[in-house]
Amino acid sequence: MSAMDGFAEALLDPAQAVPKGLVDPEGRTAGKRFDVYRNNVVASLSRALAEGFPTIQSLVGTEFFNAMAGVYVRAHPPTDPRMMYFGAEMPVFLAAFGPVQHLTYLPDIARLELGLRESYHAGDAQGLTAEVLASLPQDSLEELRFPMVPSARLISSGHPIFSIWTRARDPQAPAPVPGGQDILIARPSFDPEPHLLGPGMMAFFTALSQAALLSEAIAIAAQTASEFDPGQALTLALSTEILEVPEVS
Repeated sequence: MSAMDGFAEALLDPAQAVPKGLVDPEGRTAGKRFDVYRNNVVASLSRALAEGFPTIQSLVGTEFFNAMAGVYVRAHPPTDPRMMYFGAEMPVFLAAFGPVQHLTYLPDIARLELGLRESYHAGDAQGLTAEVLASLPQDSLEELRFPMVPSARLISSGHPIFSIWTRARDPQAPAPVPGGQDILIARPSFDPEPHLLGPGMMAFFTALSQAALLSEAIAIAAQTASEFDPGQALTLALSTEILEVPEVS
């Protein structure tokens, strides 16, 4: 282990001794100063988690979240200087964290919040609009491929995570009803937003994201859910600009 690795481990583990070589102006071991620095680092990383997972914080309460964040920081310290990547293990962490085992929907809420962050930082791409779609050869639309733009995300859950997320942000929103929900995260402008998907739409967009032809994606979605409405799915896709303009030979 290098001196730098030892310093990092001691920084996040209060049980470890002050790293060798850290002294105060008098030449004494700088225990108190290192403790202050250690606490500041953990507090800063905990604030970063709160900013990245505001819904989780709202659901469990600020005091509990701060305590839980301290555990997370020490179990999953940053591995990249870019803080946009910090917190990626939160869904797995929550699934195994004993005190929230009864809140079985929390890991999927974390996946939703991570998806929003990933969408925000994803690359730009021209999204398909109604005007562009109308300019394509209409007699061969179903034989084209419509890949999803980099900022689009799909999340499927056995819990009503869209309703839980919405209620956490707006107490006046309808109370969640038990049952799974599928979500599309789209970023047509600057800020990404989640959209609740109707029957078969998850299968439809997933198929498109895997390079299926439009006709194939429609067939897959129809097999998944008899209530699938391709017109409604395309309307959502066009309004959110989640599909790339297809290549036309």
